[in-house]
Amino acid sequence: MAALLLGLLLFAMQSPPIPSRPMADGGPPSPPTASPTDNGTAGHPNGTLQQLPQIIIIGVRKGGTRALIEMLSLHSAVAAAQNEVHFFDWESHFQKGLPWYLSQMPYAFPDQLTVEKTPAYFTSSKVPKRIHQMNPDIKLLLILRDPTERVLSDYTQVFYNRLQKHKRYQPIESVLVKDGEINLGYKALNRSLYYVHMQNWLHYFPPESIHVVDGDELIRDPFPEMKKVERFLKLEPQINASNFYFNKTKGFYCLRDHGRERCLHDSKGRAHPHVAPAILQKLYQFFHEPNKKFFELVGRTFNWN
Repeated sequence: MAALLLGLLLFAMQSPPIPSRPMADGGPPSPPTASPTDNGTAGHPNGTLQQLPQIIIIGVRKGGTRALIEMLSLHSAVAAAQNEVHFFDWESHFQKGLPWYLSQMPYAFPDQLTVEKTPAYFTSSKVPKRIHQMNPDIKLLLILRDPTERVLSDYTQVFYNRLQKHKRYQPIESVLVKDGEINLGYKALNRSLYYVHMQNWLHYFPPESIHVVDGDELIRDPFPEMKKVERFLKLEPQINASNFYFNKTKGFYCLRDHGRERCLHDSKGRAHPHVAPAILQKLYQFFHEPNKKFFELVGRTFNWN
């Protein structure tokens, strides 16, 4: 009997898991996952539980997905996964099944919504069907930037990654242009053909299930864009202008949450390499028609060159 009482006392003294928020530099590992129930949840004695996401940020790469999930996590009704899960686009993960996917989710209270973000989902042809099979009523967030700016950001990320690893890199002109014309074999260009990928998503989800966030506006003035996200997700208005402040040193907005200030990682907001005006003009011309098709598809326009 004494041993039993001692065991119960030790259990009661254990620290309960806290609902996760995304952390740019990583964080403590999640508590051990309980066995998932039939309704897609795994619970913990303190009342928190892991649940399959009701919201997924599907992309696009270099569109501002990290900023979006950090800003969304300001809302107390949202619990955000810390890392990009790559469940629906990586076969090695998808083959592990939904119990594994559930185990990657943060612990949240029952009245919180769980969100994960994996930017590669948007441009993966097999992902929309897989997400629809999991939950046809899920809410999807898609953040997009001017396609030309997104291509330059894509190149910049690869450039710095190769630089840090002391690997050779190709000058931007050589990847953008081939034989005097836009290099259609450059993958970053395909990622910016938004209408091609959006057609696939609209085959499985109605337009009202997908909210497109203007990534360029989110950079310039995040508050109005986040109010639109709150309304789309039917969240109680909570995020306000005081949650954002402009950091002159970094050159972009940072977050203020309950007196704590935080900015995105230094890898965000890097200056793009100089591109000759003639090449930029080729890019603008290349994206002109695809952009028009995208505007028609989603029923709204964006201030893209």
